[in-house]
Amino acid sequence: MDKTAIIIPARYGSSRLEGKPLIKVEGKPVIQWVYEKAKQSKLADMIIVATDDERIFNAVKDFGGEVEMTSTEHKCGSDRIKEVVMRHPEIAFIVNLQGDEPLIKPESIDEVARNVKEDEMADISTLIRKISADEAENPNLVKCVIDNFGYALYFSRSKIPFERNVGKSDFYGHLGIYGYKRNALIKMTELKQTTYEMSESLEQLRALQNGMKIKTSVVDFVPVGIDTAEDVEKFKAIVALKSKNIK
Repeated sequence: MDKTAIIIPARYGSSRLEGKPLIKVEGKPVIQWVYEKAKQSKLADMIIVATDDERIFNAVKDFGGEVEMTSTEHKCGSDRIKEVVMRHPEIAFIVNLQGDEPLIKPESIDEVARNVKEDEMADISTLIRKISADEAENPNLVKCVIDNFGYALYFSRSKIPFERNVGKSDFYGHLGIYGYKRNALIKMTELKQTTYEMSESLEQLRALQNGMKIKTSVVDFVPVGIDTAEDVEKFKAIVALKSKNIK
């Protein structure tokens, strides 16, 4: 039980962009772009896509990736990941990498893995980035406040901290990647939903409200998640620009 696994939950259904893991950019589906970023991790021993859809399963098999089918009854990615983890007693540490983050940096994946492996106090690890006060007003961007040692105090869709005195504190936006110790993942998924979680629709608040420790690291990149058709076009433009610069 000492393996580190990157597990990528991937669903076909999406309220805003159905089938997004299979949308092709430069001839490759989005899920392949994510998988190839995960392959560049220096700390991962295993990479597994977890899906409930045969189309995604087959697409991953086609590009040579590891993939496992999971139940269609799961309500969130953490439950899907737990199902995979329970089949693999050798997995001690897990990185939950979203299947719609094709531009995630491999170094950031390793930062999440390193924190949860090396920090004895951390049950969970994640990433945050500095944002402006204006960005902090956006309820779709989850904010995080941390203590002096980098552990999360709270996550919210509201602007936190409230600025009674302007300019006294930094604002941090949350990036949706998590590292877990095996027992922490199992514990969190088996706990009941908490009041803060239900109020904000943020699963990580279940962990905090039950006294679990979430270690954060500050990174300097802006993620490009694939949630809408506009995001796809933005990703295509970024890929095209990089290809042009390489040439």
